[in-house]
Amino acid sequence: MAGKLNALLHTLRHSRALACKQDIAEAAAILKPTDPSAIRLGDDCAAIRDGDGYLLLASEGFQDSFVRAMPWFAGYCGVMVNISDIAAMGGRPVAVVNALWSDTSESAASVLQGLQDGALTYGVPVAGGHTNMRSTHNSLSVAILGRARHLLTSFDARPGEVLIAAIDLRGRWHDPHPFWDSSSALCGTDAITRLQADIDLLPQIAEDGLSRAAKDISMAGVLGTALMLAECSGVGMHITLDDIPRPEHAPMARWLAAFPSYGYLLSARPEDAQAVMARFHGRDIAAAVIGQCNNTRRLDVTWGDETDTFWDLAQTPLMGFTP
Repeated sequence: MAGKLNALLHTLRHSRALACKQDIAEAAAILKPTDPSAIRLGDDCAAIRDGDGYLLLASEGFQDSFVRAMPWFAGYCGVMVNISDIAAMGGRPVAVVNALWSDTSESAASVLQGLQDGALTYGVPVAGGHTNMRSTHNSLSVAILGRARHLLTSFDARPGEVLIAAIDLRGRWHDPHPFWDSSSALCGTDAITRLQADIDLLPQIAEDGLSRAAKDISMAGVLGTALMLAECSGVGMHITLDDIPRPEHAPMARWLAAFPSYGYLLSARPEDAQAVMARFHGRDIAAAVIGQCNNTRRLDVTWGDETDTFWDLAQTPLMGFTP
């Protein structure tokens, strides 16, 4: 396997998905919170203190090419990815709203049907939004409101904690995009009820004090998501690729670039790791310790008998959210 790890990391390091995460730094430099102690940039949702808990607010946008090519799935993803952000913060969804621009009513209907199907699957109402069916382009944005009693954040991973990956491998590739889809093909009350209970594992873990830090695995893949978590928490990580839960026939390079519909990274104290993984295993979701947090501020990776550095945050920030 000599040289394969270096080549793999080079490809991932220069991917479009990771470049898009670097773009966040430019937006963050302009949109600075007026009260950084109350709102911290870099998390999956804005967490706003509210009584004895938090309101969670997030949004996702979808490019014209994706909405045109897969309008139903774009609408479905509008709910799916937002639900994942809320869960990654230890929250439960309250409602979603959408903003849709379409060049025909037929295109709009397909997007809206996907949005409605996603809402029914995940058990969250569509509470309104904005619709334009006379546009020159097709694009979609979906925002979500949620609530959490106890937060999982991007800022609370600590040196000495282990890094756990929990991924639902009961899915399929949604070609031609790098989506591992364990959600949109579900049908029937039992399957939908199971999915909603699977999502609820994250707030339960937060409420039981088993973890304080998590992120959902995004378009940046497992390593890119781990890098974002490490940067916001001011830590380093060492990850062993062979320990990452992976479908039997998925090549490593493709899997590391995948965006799973149900995939999370959590940090936990070593003594809590088995309890965290047992929650997922009890619902037939793959979960494993894939690495450990340290104080290097590097993301180092081992594959077979090779070890290499994927990213050195001390030398090159990603989103610029180092504490």
